[in-house]
Amino acid sequence: MNILGRLLRNKRSRHLVTGAAALVCCINFYLSVYSVAGFQAQRFGQILKLTSKDESHYLEVSSKHLNRLPADASLREQLQFQYPYDSSIKIPRIIWQTWKYPRDDPRFERQLLQHSQSWIDLHHDYAYNLIPDEASDDLIKSLYESIPQVYDAFVSLPKAILKADFFRYLILFARGGIYSDVDTVPLKPANVWVSNNETIYNDVNDAGLVIGIEADPDRDDWNVYYAKRVQFCQWTIQSKPGHPMLGELIANITETTLRKKRDGTLSIISGKDAGADIMNWTGPGIFTDEIFTYFNDLIKLRPNVHITNHTPVNKYNTGLDITKDGVDWRFFTLMEQAVVFDDVLVLPITGFSPGVGHMGSKHLSHEDAYVHHMFEGSWKPENERMKGTVSRHRKD
Repeated sequence: MNILGRLLRNKRSRHLVTGAAALVCCINFYLSVYSVAGFQAQRFGQILKLTSKDESHYLEVSSKHLNRLPADASLREQLQFQYPYDSSIKIPRIIWQTWKYPRDDPRFERQLLQHSQSWIDLHHDYAYNLIPDEASDDLIKSLYESIPQVYDAFVSLPKAILKADFFRYLILFARGGIYSDVDTVPLKPANVWVSNNETIYNDVNDAGLVIGIEADPDRDDWNVYYAKRVQFCQWTIQSKPGHPMLGELIANITETTLRKKRDGTLSIISGKDAGADIMNWTGPGIFTDEIFTYFNDLIKLRPNVHITNHTPVNKYNTGLDITKDGVDWRFFTLMEQAVVFDDVLVLPITGFSPGVGHMGSKHLSHEDAYVHHMFEGSWKPENERMKGTVSRHRKD
């Protein structure tokens, strides 16, 4: 009998042999895992080098299979590592809202409570979450514990409206679903929105981000009322978790906020007024800018990216070549049907801003009308408002 055979006949020796074998297996597994992780981390860096920092952000970076991040990982790399984007999943059936108080607090305005209840009543098969201000800090800290600069930026924002803006991007990036302001009312259940269709224009629907037009003012004084000529709505947003556009938006807001904090300028107005500063810091101004940046990055990375836009030729888009001229407001102005831009579905103004009475917005009963924004509790004074415009839901 050989030596191994004699050892295995003895119980104590058998345990020693088994333990030694297990130890060898563990060492081999450890070495193989870290060898693979090192290779993947190297490839991760190579992909980053292949794409220009100001063009791609991290659209082409895939960290799904990384076991760890490099010690010097950038904010954008950390964000995608924490919440990698999986385009194959469905948009989660979750509804998110936020307000100053919990729903059972007597200070919760009755009208707003009815609005929030309408989301619950129309979405029995969705998880509904209203996050009060007192809980938002802890929730964001929990979700972004591994990226402390994001939480630092969130709690450093000097106004509640800024935090409410940032919160919607952070919660959708981490968990996905639908975010809608507490002063909105769903006109139709999300199950019948075009974003829930299996196909759109006979193509498979793989929308990872669903947005709507807030404003399309075809008038010379548009900048008196809006931050952008065509402005995307962010009182209602639908997305899959980890969407790259939201990640880039979060990174930019984080960097801007922490820079202001370092410079001691958090409370200093940098725009033409406080409203403009808010809109371009966390609101629809920066939101719109980042969406256009995302579209232009896609065009640069993949000139044959899938786009469907049935908007008729008009005085603004005649001769427009987005591969040369870039994607800007002219590509979306006067649109009346949803536009598909790769994994982003853009709804016409009637989708999330119906009943405005101008800018092409149809009536509330129109088949394309999904959400009605009531513009209650706005932070803008009444004399500065324009029906269906940038009115927001926080005064403090």
